[in-house]
Formats: sequence, structure tokens, C-alpha cells
Amino acid sequence: MTATATSLDPRTTLARPDLAEQALEGIVRAKAFRAVQPMRCVVAVADIRAAPGSTEGRVDQIIFGEAFDVLDVQGDRAWGKARRDGVVGWIARAALEEGAPLAEAVVTSVSADLPLNALVGKENGMGASAPTGVFAADPVDVAERLIGVPHLLGGRSSQGTDCCGLIQQALYACGLAAPRYADQQAELGEAVDAASARRGDLAIWIKVDETPWRGHSAFVLDDGRVLHATEHHGEVVIEPMSEAAARCAADGFSLPIYRRL
Repeated sequence: MTATATSLDPRTTLARPDLAEQALEGIVRAKAFRAVQPMRCVVAVADIRAAPGSTEGRVDQIIFGEAFDVLDVQGDRAWGKARRDGVVGWIARAALEEGAPLAEAVVTSVSADLPLNALVGKENGMGASAPTGVFAADPVDVAERLIGVPHLLGGRSSQGTDCCGLIQQALYACGLAAPRYADQQAELGEAVDAASARRGDLAIWIKVDETPWRGHSAFVLDDGRVLHATEHHGEVVIEPMSEAAARCAADGFSLPIYRRL
């Protein structure tokens, strides 16, 4: 029995009615199946869009060195899937080059020309990086280094980030798996109650809507504070949990849930 493409998460399923990746044959219905072409990002940051001709609808980004598996090219846009976080969409073809070689190092600086967690080789310079497999110890410590980074809906880099992108990049820097969106991040780790929440736990508010994000994510700090990227403040900030919770409640989000990684 096969599933239709719409029964899978369209944010991370490389399939549409006319074309799907070969790995999904027998799982989804499509008129044609084709193998993906591995490519990699060769600019600092590139936007992934929901539609090929759009300058809006940013659903994600990829950063330098990350792999993007291309299934279709239309004009100057390529359709495929970001291999690191699984998000599907359209990207400028000029931001990509063929091949996805293994990286030798990962950028550890939040102020270098290439963003935090960019995947680099010796030709890109190793001064602001660490060898692959060497990770930071504490995601909150990483996130605190990003305080003041501008809020950017759909962004997930040290040059601009949304709430979920901040969580994702801090976890990546520590060698931890990190899905892209709030409802996916709400499945990480194990549930804890509000009274037991402590530094490093995730606080996540869920809102059922048609946007990719479907919620808001933050790191819990001590003294009743959270660390998050927020449109309200326009940047990554620390603020009292009570203020963040009141704003989320006013915007129609659920009560926060807490996850311990």
C-alpha cells in the first residue's frame, strides 16, 4: 500500500504530483521518479523558497558547504532537498556547485565571513573553525553568543535567524540532531513539566496554522528567563519567561511545553 505525497510532511518530502525522488518510489504517487543530483552551497547563505519565481516565502536556508540534493531545475532555480535538515524547496542555481564532498572542518565563530556551522575545507581557511567531529559542549552557551543577531523569518544562521533556526544552529554546534521547525523540535528529548524546567531545556509554543513553523521555540535559562529569536524584539534576546508567555498567549499559541534534550 502506498501513501500519497500529501500524507507525508510536505516540508520534508521531495515529491510533487509530476515528479518525486527515486527513493520515494513505492511510497508516494508521482508521474515520474528520478535520482537526485548532489550539489553543495558555495555562498555564505542561500534562501530556500516555497516557489521557484518567488522572492518571498522563505522556508529555510542553507549555508556554505551544506549539501542540497537537486531533483529539478527551472530557469535559474533548482528544486530539491537540503540534506542537513531535510527541508524541500527552491534555491538559486547560482548558489550551488555540483558534488557534495566531505568537509574537513566546521566554522565555530559567530562573526567570521562564513556563518557558524558552515562546512569548509582547507581552501576556505581554518582559522575560525574546528575539525569535523569536534563540538561545543553546551547549546545555551552557543546560543548566548548569538544574542543581538537580527531576527529573520526563515533564517537559520549567525547572520540572521528565526526562533527555530537559533535552536537548530546551537544544537548543530554541539553535534546534536536538530529538525527545522517548532512542531518537529517539540518531539526532541523527553517531556518535563514547567516546575521542573531548567537551563538548557526547550520551551515550545505550538500554533496550528498553515505556516511551516507552526510554533515558537526558546531555550530555558535560570531565574525565569528564556533565550530566543523574536520578531517582537527584532533579534536574539534574553527576556523574562512571563513576558514571552504572555505575548504567545495573546497571539493564540498553546501553553508552552518543555523538552529536555
